[in-house]
Amino acid sequence: MPLLRTDENGLYCAAGDFYIDPWRPVDFAVITHAHSDHARAGSRHYLAADVGKKILQERLGAEARIEPVAYGKKITRNGVKISLHPAGHILGSAQVRVEHKGETWVVTGDYKLEAEPTCAPFEPVRCHTLVTESTFGLPIYRWRPQAEVFEGINAWWRGNQGAGRASVLFAYSLGKAQRLLGGIDPAIGPVYVHGSVAKFLPLYADEGISLPETLRAGEISKPEARAQALVIAPTAAEGTPWLRRFGEQSHAFASGWMQLRGARRRQALDRGFVLSDHADWDGLHSAIKASGAEKIYVTHGYTGPMVRWLGENGWQAEALTTRFESETAAAESEEPAK
Repeated sequence: MPLLRTDENGLYCAAGDFYIDPWRPVDFAVITHAHSDHARAGSRHYLAADVGKKILQERLGAEARIEPVAYGKKITRNGVKISLHPAGHILGSAQVRVEHKGETWVVTGDYKLEAEPTCAPFEPVRCHTLVTESTFGLPIYRWRPQAEVFEGINAWWRGNQGAGRASVLFAYSLGKAQRLLGGIDPAIGPVYVHGSVAKFLPLYADEGISLPETLRAGEISKPEARAQALVIAPTAAEGTPWLRRFGEQSHAFASGWMQLRGARRRQALDRGFVLSDHADWDGLHSAIKASGAEKIYVTHGYTGPMVRWLGENGWQAEALTTRFESETAAAESEEPAK
């Protein structure tokens, strides 16, 4: 029997009697990160990276029992060694290393390789078997350096100011929104954030992550300030009274899916900025190679093309069905606008 397998509750380690990112409430859950498709409420006990505990508590509720553990520290459960290692996805995101009787597996969760200031950078973890995401597992998905993307965002913002329009940038409230705040030039003008973004900002500050000053929509002091503003909000805010108070607007979305021209047209956006918190095609290959794994399980996303590529290049690979969502699906499932 393999060290990890899936059942009706998710990815299970029978030897250690625990689940990784379970789909249903279980007795013991090891969590890779606090996005809602990976961290579900109701389990009796959670294990998570210490730097992400407060965010996870916000997501799961005050009653959730969360055991924090430092990156790299090993804990033992029923003879199975578990450790968490930076995934570079969002604050507190982790890869899960599982070791038992000389066999080592790593579950990546969601990850990206390009370092940025709002979370610990990805660290390769050696293993025999790797379970990797493949959200953007097609050759078309190759990211430009993030510095170039932020130059584009800043230029768009300045252009909208000249035209008397507010710049509304849609993004997932946890992770992507904070990364945007960490990359834009706040000297350009005032930055407003939706309440679903604002609630996480003190938790980032608690972990020593410095982000620009932001305002709430109710703090617009002068009508002319609206045309100078950058507004960061979830897609759920579109068309709501909360957003309409900013007057004339230009809309953009920051996502890896903006690599596809049709995605921008379907959402009636003025701009699409290709910025993802997931690894691109080349990043996935780099992470797989760095792991040294002989066996690869590929989950959610473009699993078929990735499995074929791996098989053609010398790996044992197969798809592993899970219930995790793409970043767009997660963004669209945001809580209602406030």
